[in-house]
Amino acid sequence: MGGCVSTSGQSTCSSRSNGEAVRPACLGIGFCGQKRTKRTFSDHVVTIQHLPSIPNRIFTNGKSRSACVFTQQGRKGINQDAMIVWEDFMSEDVTFCGVFDGHGPHGHLVARKVRDALPLKLLSFLHSCQSRENGSGGACFKGNLKKSGEDSEKDSAAEDKLGSLWRESFLRAYKAMDKELRSHPSLDCFCSGSTAVTIVKQGSNLFMGNIGDSRAIMGSKDSNDSMVAIQLTVDLKPDLPREAERIKKCKGRVFALQDEPEVPRVWLPFDDAPGLAMARAFGDFCLKEYGVISIPEFSHRILTERDQFIVLASDGDSGSRNYKWNISWKVQNEGKNVNKE
Repeated sequence: MGGCVSTSGQSTCSSRSNGEAVRPACLGIGFCGQKRTKRTFSDHVVTIQHLPSIPNRIFTNGKSRSACVFTQQGRKGINQDAMIVWEDFMSEDVTFCGVFDGHGPHGHLVARKVRDALPLKLLSFLHSCQSRENGSGGACFKGNLKKSGEDSEKDSAAEDKLGSLWRESFLRAYKAMDKELRSHPSLDCFCSGSTAVTIVKQGSNLFMGNIGDSRAIMGSKDSNDSMVAIQLTVDLKPDLPREAERIKKCKGRVFALQDEPEVPRVWLPFDDAPGLAMARAFGDFCLKEYGVISIPEFSHRILTERDQFIVLASDGDSGSRNYKWNISWKVQNEGKNVNKE
C-alpha cells in the first residue's frame, strides 16, 4: 500500500558541480506579453535529454516542495508502475505530474518509457501549436489568468485559447507516444502496455489527460469546510457503454471471466486472449485493430481556494481496488502545510 503526503514551502534546487543553480528553460505560450527568454526551445530540448539530472523532476520515492511520490512492491513480482512529478516544467508556475501502470510481460519497461518520453513530447507539441498560432514569436505565460471588470471577456478568450492549445498538445503527444512504442526496435509492446493519468497545473488551470484505469482525485473543502473527495477522471473500463460500443464495432469482445465477474476485459474476436482490463492504453498492439485506443480523455478545470490537494494513483497489483502507490501534490501553494497519511 502507498501513502501520500502533501507539503508546501521551498525545496532545494539542484545545482551543477560548481554550485551554479540549474533551472529548465521557459517555454513561451504567448499570453502575458513578457519578454521571451534568450534560450530557444531547441536549447531546452537538448538540456532535457539528460533526464536524471533535471532539477525539480522526481520519479522515485521522495518529496519536493509541493509533492510526494511513493511506490511499494506488490505480490505479483516486478513493480510495473512508474511515476513523475516535474516542477518548473516549462516555467516556475507549471507542474507536470503523471502515473503510469504497466501490464503484460514488458509492462514495466513500457511504463518507464512513457514516463520519460511523454512529457518531452507534450512540450514539443505545445511549442509547435503555440508557434503556429503566434508565428515565430511568443511570450512566456506565467501565473493565473484573472478576470475582472472590462478585461473579463478578453481573459476568458485567452483562457479558452490556452485550453485549446493544451488539448491539441495532449492529443498529439499521446498519439506520437503510441507511434513510437509501435516502432521501437527493442521494446515488445504487442501484448504489453501501460495506463497514463497525466496532469499539468498552470496557475489556477488544471489540464488532464488519461487513458486506462489509473485515477486522479482531488481533496476539496465543501461549504461546511469539510474535506470531500472529487473524482477528476473516469476509469476507462471496457464495459463503459461508449467504450464497449467502439470495441464491438471493431470486432473485439468484452466480457468478464466466471471467476472474476467484476472485471470486464477485452478479448480478440477469435481467441480468449489477452483479456485486457481497460479500453484505452499505450501499447497492447494485438488489440489496437479491435477497439483499444490510446486517445486520451482530456479535461480542463479551474482550481479554487477550496481545492487543497490532488492524488494520482494506480490500482492494486492483484486486481483489487487497493491503491499500491499514490502521488499527492498541493494545488494551492499558500504557505500552508497539509499532511495526509
